[in-house]
Amino acid sequence: MYIAIILFIFVASLIYAHTRGKVHLKFSRQLFDHSTFLGPVNMFMTGFSKLPNKPFFDVSDFPELKPLQDNWEMIREEAISLQNKIKAAESNNDAGFNTFFKRGWKRFYLKWYQDTHPSAQELCPKTVALLEKIPSIKAAMFAELPSGSYLGKHRDPYAGSIRYHLGLTTPNSDACFIEVDDERYSWRDGEATLFDETYVHWAQNKADETRIILFCDIERPMKWQWAQNFNHWFGRKVMSAASSPNDENDQTGGINRVFKYLYAIHAKGRAIKEENRTKYYIYKWLLFSLIILIIALPAIIKHLL
Repeated sequence: MYIAIILFIFVASLIYAHTRGKVHLKFSRQLFDHSTFLGPVNMFMTGFSKLPNKPFFDVSDFPELKPLQDNWEMIREEAISLQNKIKAAESNNDAGFNTFFKRGWKRFYLKWYQDTHPSAQELCPKTVALLEKIPSIKAAMFAELPSGSYLGKHRDPYAGSIRYHLGLTTPNSDACFIEVDDERYSWRDGEATLFDETYVHWAQNKADETRIILFCDIERPMKWQWAQNFNHWFGRKVMSAASSPNDENDQTGGINRVFKYLYAIHAKGRAIKEENRTKYYIYKWLLFSLIILIIALPAIIKHLL
């Protein structure tokens, strides 16, 4: 019975994630995507959400975020002053965005589902003070997309938040854009957008200038207070484990402390794939089966006894 429940939850999560929206990932990719494994949580978040199921939301419906737009030039000044501190992770300690770094994307964390990063308090005190006055902001960073960069189609794993982008220094051109479930938005200086990052989205900068934005995770508003409390708890206790540092003064969450070892396994897998694709897929499915077996092992032992 325990095994059947696990399989049912996994299949339901897979179907939920794969069919969400008009645009879908390849089924083979969705099968192992992190959005599949957080599917049960995401079904809860969207099922009890106050927001409609659509890619983009009206920023004016979130008046608490207005001070960010009102002060966008001040925020831009602090972002520009960081110079080369907006950068890729240096030691495979940012699991959530690891694949983006290979395509030129860079970031400087301000906060991540917990207290503000000490490096941000030191280097961006005005922006940090502004963010700390808005409780619904659970994570924030400066994100850079250089000219020529491209982020492929993907889903973010967690539906307990929605994504806010505020243009700081952008090409102000339709050649620099993000597309969410087949709806396109081009960044402009001082303008903001809100979207649901659990829909398939991708971004590209075909302009000659670099794009820098303020990137925030906003806690999804829920229909009832008990659901809001669970959302807040999950973000604080689980999502905070994905915290990544800007420098040695910042904390590294548990997920990212483990990630460097998982990345080494991933790198070995890529090497095997280049050498022999058949062997790679055999190993991949064996590993996946082993994970399912480990999860189901307590029930198997109980049944045998």
